[in-house]
Amino acid sequence: MNQSPAVRLTVVVLAYGDEPLLGTCVRSVLASDEVDVDVVVVDNGCTSSDLETLRRLPRVRVLTPGRNLGFAGGCNLGAQQSDAPFVGFVNGDAVVQPTALALLAAEAARPDVGLASASLRLLDAPEELNSVGNPVHYLGLSWAGALGEPASAHPVSADVASATGAAVVARREVFQRLGGFCELMFAYCEDVELSLRVWQLGLRCRYVADAVVLHRYEFSRNPRKMYLLERNRLLLLLTLFERRTLVLLGPAALGLELAMLAVSLRQGWARQKVAGWWWLARHVPEIRRRREVVQRSRSRSDRFIVPLLTGDFRPGAQTGFAAPPLVRAGSRAYWSAARRLLGSR
Repeated sequence: MNQSPAVRLTVVVLAYGDEPLLGTCVRSVLASDEVDVDVVVVDNGCTSSDLETLRRLPRVRVLTPGRNLGFAGGCNLGAQQSDAPFVGFVNGDAVVQPTALALLAAEAARPDVGLASASLRLLDAPEELNSVGNPVHYLGLSWAGALGEPASAHPVSADVASATGAAVVARREVFQRLGGFCELMFAYCEDVELSLRVWQLGLRCRYVADAVVLHRYEFSRNPRKMYLLERNRLLLLLTLFERRTLVLLGPAALGLELAMLAVSLRQGWARQKVAGWWWLARHVPEIRRRREVVQRSRSRSDRFIVPLLTGDFRPGAQTGFAAPPLVRAGSRAYWSAARRLLGSR
């Protein structure tokens, strides 16, 4: 009996810093079952000796752009090298299980699916989850869904607001239609932005329960990361939502900005918080152009998108972030009222 030809897939892996698992990551991708896979490694400033070894492997290309393009720019550059019908993105500190990519590609092949997201597990505790897809707050906050929970508690594939950029597959034509990741963001929030634009096209983001990828996850918080997270969260809001939605969210957004400023003062990254505002002010023309592109390309209004978003904020104790119960309750109430005004229950 003739077997169907394996699905062709290009996986993009970014390399930055020492990347102790880079070689293991790439070899796990190449060992995948039921896919014809090649790997594009983008050297964003990697110091690992694995790079030279990988250059000699068949089905691996190493690109050296000469500067750090960030997650968004690096992934886009890598994807541009592919003519395969599917493109995947795997973090350099992740280990792909043999059937994961085939399962993700099969889900991404469905005509109503835009992104297929792995069951991302903790490398040191494979029965515990890193992410089943990421919840998204209506003010742009996002976090690893089900972090630290047992994988057995999430055995069924499901729609998710946002795929995790650590292990995701898309049809190449969908990724191209979206224009790839938003390069203005450089790093952080770009997977959320891409996912919500998938939903704006009338496609779905899916968590694939049996597509297991192990991830060396270490939550870190430093001034540079907080600068990018906060800046990009605001960039997402300014470009993604319709004007009416932005007006409705304005009071809550202002309240969160004041709260985040207070947090940044207490934690020592207030200068970076203000620098994010300054960056946005200096890049108004680019933000306006980005907003025009996003709004022109969408086929669904915010009324269809807002049910995906949450009014709660509970990223898990491992992140070190929390909101007081009263603040969480107020956020949920505000979002409930805003959804009614937007015509969505």
